[in-house]
Amino acid sequence: MFDDPHDHTLPPQYPADEPEDDEQEAHEPRVSVIKVSSRSRSTSVAGAIAAVMREHRFAEVQAIGAGAVNQAVKALAICRGYLEQDEIDIVCTPMFTEVNIDGQERTALRFTVEPRPGSDDA
Repeated sequence: MFDDPHDHTLPPQYPADEPEDDEQEAHEPRVSVIKVSSRSRSTSVAGAIAAVMREHRFAEVQAIGAGAVNQAVKALAICRGYLEQDEIDIVCTPMFTEVNIDGQERTALRFTVEPRPGSDDA
């Protein structure tokens, strides 16, 4: 059926129609959580957050423990400077979440990062 390498037709189980815009958004992969440890370099984490914000306009940062939360908060502050040249200001909303690590429930602090409403690029 697919002998011709230049034949780009799809088999019947794969529709050739492009999904509607709202349908496409529902199937887009979710942005993965940026996990921060107490040993993470805050400038590296800030760069990762900035890259995700530029591409997806949304990021999640997760930390477990005081040292990790400290590095995450510093990274978020540094990230604001990185995004300044792109005229993106951010809002960070903290929340607690339960995560399972090696079969043990731990409480993590998760920050949702979004463009500030009313900023030039939002």
